[in-house]
Amino acid sequence: MASSRISGRHPADTILAWLGLALMALCFAIGQWNTRFDRPVLASAKLQPFGVVVIDPGHGGQDSGATVDGVAEKDLTLDLAERIDRLLEQAGIATVMTRMDDSYISLAERAAMTNRISACIMVSIHFNEGNKAVSNGIETYYADHQIAPGGPMFSWLPFLEKASSQKPNVESQNLASSVQEALIARTNAFDRGTKAEQFFVIANVRHPAVLVEGGFLSNKEDSQKLTSADYREKMAVAISEGILRYRDALQQRQTTLAVSSLRTGE
Repeated sequence: MASSRISGRHPADTILAWLGLALMALCFAIGQWNTRFDRPVLASAKLQPFGVVVIDPGHGGQDSGATVDGVAEKDLTLDLAERIDRLLEQAGIATVMTRMDDSYISLAERAAMTNRISACIMVSIHFNEGNKAVSNGIETYYADHQIAPGGPMFSWLPFLEKASSQKPNVESQNLASSVQEALIARTNAFDRGTKAEQFFVIANVRHPAVLVEGGFLSNKEDSQKLTSADYREKMAVAISEGILRYRDALQQRQTTLAVSSLRTGE
């Protein structure tokens, strides 16, 4: 029976089957080739100090985000982002805002805007709304894996897209730790720590990226703090400090590696 089914197969079906197998083999080979050369480039790129900070105020326009007692997340994120923007510019750091007013920018547009910059980091600003009124504190997220720089040649194929993203995201984790530590030190808020989560806006960029959840609008104590301009200024100072400390750590590592290379070459 098996042999009769094979012999009865239409020639076009056989050709298509072989073409499909050939395409899969070609894509796999290209993926392996890209991986072979990507890893050393990624390792060295991570040691280069960034020239631009992309500040991403979450939500906007028709997307208000969390709204509690008339306080909209989109308004707080924009206010905090503007404060960070001002402080970083005063420190001599170039910045880009994904939105500068109450307009809607899709997550894909925010990621694309960041990816068009050659050397940068991204900080996305958000505020929480919990199911429990007792939930409080600040947490900073990073994506455990991000898209590879430039993207794979055949990223439309699911199995290659998955393989291309499986690169440990150490730099984003370092940035998250630096920002979170500065926030807790400045605000004395409850420390919810740093966490890995594949949020679209930070997982689909090719640079170090973090997402800050600056407190719970659903928590009375957090909400009272967040509606205070003085408190938001403290948060802005803290996030700016965390970014600058991360940059200094990158520069220190770069200097250390350069010295080590010179010694090795002697």
